[in-house]
Amino acid sequence: MRIEIIGGGPAGLYFAILMKKHKPGAAIRVYERNRADDTFGFGVVFSDQTLDTFEAYDKPSYRAITENFAYWDDIEIHFKDSVHRIGGNGFCGCSRRTLLLLLQERAHELGVEMDFETEITSLGQLEGADLIVAADGINSAVRESHREHFRPRVDLRPNKFTWMGSTKPLDAFTFYFKETEHGIFIAHTYQYEPGRSTWVLETDPETFDKAGLGSMSEEESARFLEGVFAEELDGHPLMINRSLWRQFPMIRNERWTMDNVVLLGDAKSTAHFSIGSGTKLAMEDAIGLYESFRRQNTVEGALADFEATRREEVEKTQHAADVSLVWFEHVKRYWPMDPVTFSFGVMTRSKAITYDNLALRAPEFVREASRAFARTVKAQGFDIDTQNPIPPAFQPFRLRGMTVENRFVVSPMCMYSAVYGMPQDFHFVHYGARALGGAGLVFTEMTCPSPDARITHGCTGLWNDEQQAAWTRIVDFVHANSKAKICLQLGHAGRKGATKLMWEGMDRPLPDDEGWPVIAPSALPYYPDSPTPREMARADMDRVTADFVAAAKRGIACGFDMLELHCAHGYLLASFLSPVTNRRRDEYGGLLENRLRFPLEVFRALRAIWPNEKPMSVRISATDWIEGGITGDDAVRIAKAFHKAGVDLVDCSSGQTAPESAPIYGRMFQTPFADQIRNEGGLATMAVGAITSADQANTILAAGRADLIALGRPHLADPSFTLRAAGECGVPTIFAPVQYAPGKSQLLRNAERERADLIELKLKAKPKTHNPAFREAAE
Repeated sequence: MRIEIIGGGPAGLYFAILMKKHKPGAAIRVYERNRADDTFGFGVVFSDQTLDTFEAYDKPSYRAITENFAYWDDIEIHFKDSVHRIGGNGFCGCSRRTLLLLLQERAHELGVEMDFETEITSLGQLEGADLIVAADGINSAVRESHREHFRPRVDLRPNKFTWMGSTKPLDAFTFYFKETEHGIFIAHTYQYEPGRSTWVLETDPETFDKAGLGSMSEEESARFLEGVFAEELDGHPLMINRSLWRQFPMIRNERWTMDNVVLLGDAKSTAHFSIGSGTKLAMEDAIGLYESFRRQNTVEGALADFEATRREEVEKTQHAADVSLVWFEHVKRYWPMDPVTFSFGVMTRSKAITYDNLALRAPEFVREASRAFARTVKAQGFDIDTQNPIPPAFQPFRLRGMTVENRFVVSPMCMYSAVYGMPQDFHFVHYGARALGGAGLVFTEMTCPSPDARITHGCTGLWNDEQQAAWTRIVDFVHANSKAKICLQLGHAGRKGATKLMWEGMDRPLPDDEGWPVIAPSALPYYPDSPTPREMARADMDRVTADFVAAAKRGIACGFDMLELHCAHGYLLASFLSPVTNRRRDEYGGLLENRLRFPLEVFRALRAIWPNEKPMSVRISATDWIEGGITGDDAVRIAKAFHKAGVDLVDCSSGQTAPESAPIYGRMFQTPFADQIRNEGGLATMAVGAITSADQANTILAAGRADLIALGRPHLADPSFTLRAAGECGVPTIFAPVQYAPGKSQLLRNAERERADLIELKLKAKPKTHNPAFREAAE
């Protein structure tokens, strides 16, 4: 077997090593355009977990690497006048040049051929190869010359960064945040060998321009940054080595393989330096491709297997990197925060680290973050313990005259189980059970103010006395038997009305003889075969507004504690907000200010009659997930407009505007919108979307990313989700009806034992250290 590898970086060399071990008779050659000992950049970083992987695949190269690494266990965050040091992280750094030389030596020992100062400009130069591995970097010539096949997407991020070195010794992975007259600069720093540390310097485009860095040479940039970080460098210089200012390219390819050619490492996909995963991703690509060859007997089979099995892990890493880099791009958003809250946000920015696992690594830091959160609660007028507080998700919150006992919310979820708008016994049990389960706030499903406002035949309504009586029965039960507050969500389906029940075909139109006429801001059907809505005239707007007001008045009579106006998910009011669905040419279309006009008219009419002491919220789709649709920045403007009209809370959902919406799903995937609106708009927000645990809720709250946490599916699976979470978190003050007191007591006792057992297991499972000195002492 003849294998040709273009690129002598970590991906290409490590794959050569693994394949030569697997197929000693294979002819494997690596082509590298640079000299063997050229050095570009300074250090690379790996986690203990990554080193575990390297040890499992090739112990000789693992030993060589670990004998030349600098080790540290802590992350240190310098922000304003504070320093927070968080242990238990397990990282190690190495000179990039040293890493390459070690991998070259191991490859040579196994019999891999290496040609340096050799440029491969065409695949034709490698004719006759059984396998061609294109590990030729970010600017891959192979990828670029076959763009129509690989279909790369390059997202060039706005922040500017440069890679420098220093003689400054560091005993932790250290983040420095510095505010200057020009703006904010960030340094990502770590030691990679005695007397040498890597300094990745980053700033936003505005600061870059104001500082005049674009016109400076490498040397001038280094001297300027020495001034910015003079205190941190403590007299040590910044060193340069191709230290050019760049923008980070997030690279994704629709295809990774072409005939017998495969992309590897940065040619295939990149991960932002803020999570230290670039070299890790490259070397794990090599492992993944090697494993595919172990499973498959042919090149064709192995490359197909690589595409099929490696993508999920790569996309997960890239998603974590995306979330992390966005945090650094918007660091100004978090600048007013308490330093410990800021630092907690740094640690949890990529979602890989959470409240619970930080509590294992650095319990005092988490206690400090919880105290900072408790101080914000006390500032609302609550008499709480700020020295030994309960976790953030169990702290109270106030909106106008309404206090919720904790931050867990039963998300608004359509049950599609009403009969001509009439709530049934199902709804009584559904809402009652979740209120008894301990949630601080329970939302109704989208309740319609008129028959033609419904999504389906099964949607609840509030337009007649019988419906009002049914809702009153539910509200009275909640108030009499729990401490939960209950919010009425009102909404109009618009063009998404007259559709089938969810389990019969989500958003699919009803047969003509079962439906009803639908209205929208513009005459655009949802699906091509959906009914075309009538474009609303002024008379339609007046009628819809009057219907909303009448329903809200009934809600007051029912005793609801709060009112939410549904302006999300492509329903009527959301259709006015989005340029995707609003094509009007009058004063209700065009610019965002015009598209806001009718939703604000409805909201103001509701606020005018809703009791002043009771809060109101608005649910918005903070992005359409469609090119040319609503963006996060638009959502801040929308939220501010509603706040000016009297909104107390923004319920931050997204998408469902049109069938072409393409959300990027993942854990807590909509939380960044709640974060942006809260910290740029200065508004209270509710996070919703793939939040599944108390740990995630505590993480979001302690980082200052939202004020309330809405969980849908977890509450469907477990009506007592909040009570169970209280047991897991050791919060005995959680409310339970007197009838359930024995169950609560048992839950708390069992949970305490289970929590202790789980902590013990997690501590035992902590990765072993890869520091040779520590390992030798332990053995």
